[in-house]
Amino acid sequence: MNSAKFIKKLYSAKELEEIETKLKCLGNDTKYTVTSFCTHRILVTILAFILTIIITDMGYIYAPFVAVIIYYLFYYLNITKKIALRNRKLEHQALYFFEILTLTLESGRNLENALIVTCDNVDSELSLEFKKALDDMKFGKSLIETLTDFKKNISSDIIGNIILNIIQTNRFGNSILDTLYNEVDFLRQKELLTVKEQINKIPNKVSIISVLFIVPLILILILGPYLIEFIS
Repeated sequence: MNSAKFIKKLYSAKELEEIETKLKCLGNDTKYTVTSFCTHRILVTILAFILTIIITDMGYIYAPFVAVIIYYLFYYLNITKKIALRNRKLEHQALYFFEILTLTLESGRNLENALIVTCDNVDSELSLEFKKALDDMKFGKSLIETLTDFKKNISSDIIGNIILNIIQTNRFGNSILDTLYNEVDFLRQKELLTVKEQINKIPNKVSIISVLFIVPLILILILGPYLIEFIS
């Protein structure tokens, strides 16, 4: 029995489909296929189970709990966390990409040509994802179908909503420029709020550093002479 058939016996079709969808959302950041991901997940879980039994005195009690934790932690570290990091990266790149797209549309190009020109002139992961999506049009897909499929492979709600608004605007014949003006303004506000949030976190980080490093150093300087005298 090969690994693919074995995995299909362990996982339901719905679970495998969900994992495949999540892996697609990682773009080039993933080294896994559905089969390899599930196989590695199971092997790591089994290894953790065996090592817990061997290393700890009461491993037969702890091993099942450790195995469950490792099983879900593997999914979190390799999919959930990476998707969250990638979404933040794509959302940061979105402002510049859609600003260039808006300027390109203002020059009189239609949406398809504007996307092609923007992808050719913007060097980012988001631009690369758009370029791969537009390549599908060579196989007979319409622009609406291409953007719809693109939306499925991007798990960022912000970028997904922008694409959805573009699709609806293009479908119903409304002004795409007006839509993009609103979306760019929204992205600018979000970037501003993100910067403010990071600035507000600085005092907390400084406090933590002070507690961990500066305060102990001060205590050593103050109590050092007394300790030396006591030891002597």
